Amino acid sequence: MRESKLTRKTNETDIELKINLDGSGNSDINTGIAFFDHMLNSFAKHGSFDLTIKARGDLTVDDHHMVEDIGITLGSAIVKALGDKKGIARFADARVPMDEALASAAVDISGRSFLMFNAKFQNPNIGGLTSQNVQHFFESLTTNAGINVHLEATGENDHHKAEALFKAFGIALKRAVRVTGSGIPSTKGVL
Repeated sequence: MRESKLTRKTNETDIELKINLDGSGNSDINTGIAFFDHMLNSFAKHGSFDLTIKARGDLTVDDHHMVEDIGITLGSAIVKALGDKKGIARFADARVPMDEALASAAVDISGRSFLMFNAKFQNPNIGGLTSQNVQHFFESLTTNAGINVHLEATGENDHHKAEALFKAFGIALKRAVRVTGSGIPSTKGVL
């Protein structure tokens, strides 16, 4: 099983996270931000990842530190669970509609982090999550996972756009991490 368990404890947050890349979409998530929990549950369910996150932090300040540190921890856990990356598909994409919204995600597990994010939110908050922290979460995750991700969402409803993004990313990542061969999928011989 490709799984990892990490903790991250700072003066701002205390996070325990476990992921199984070969899971069945079971999740147990408590970040203290209900809408963020909903997004992470959607990511796990549609990515077929088993994901457990228990987090406490300085939410009386705002949600920034929690969202950032979970992105850091999840990205680090993904790369740890991938191990030597032998046999993975490496590239994948997905498109997810949600009512009027449409999101797409393209993933390259390249060892090089880069995020292209093209989604605009009309409201400063979605539930208890600051809208700009949707992008910041993905920046933190991709940087620490060493993956290249392109995300795009269109539509009118902020909830729909955000949820479609998390679902599309989960599906694309599931497809990219699946084992399809035995070697390293790179002309360089390393990822």
